[in-house]
Amino acid sequence: MDFWMNALWSVTPTIVIGTFFGFIIRACIVGDRNERRMRQQVEAEERARLGLPPKEAAASNAAVSTATTK
Repeated sequence: MDFWMNALWSVTPTIVIGTFFGFIIRACIVGDRNERRMRQQVEAEERARLGLPPKEAAASNAAVSTATTK
C-alpha cells in the first residue's frame, strides 16, 4: 500500500501543473481567436464606413489587376 501512495504523491504535482498549464494555453488560444475575430469585424466596419470594398473583394481585384499588367 505504501508503494501506491508514494507513486500517487509523486505523480500528482505533475498532473496538477500540467492541467493548469493546459488551461492557460487554452485561454491564450481562445483569447487570440476572439481578438482576431473582433479585429476583422472592426476592419470590415471601417472599410464600409470609408466606402471601400470588402477585404476579400479588394484582395481579388488587386490580384487580377497585377496579373493582367504583367
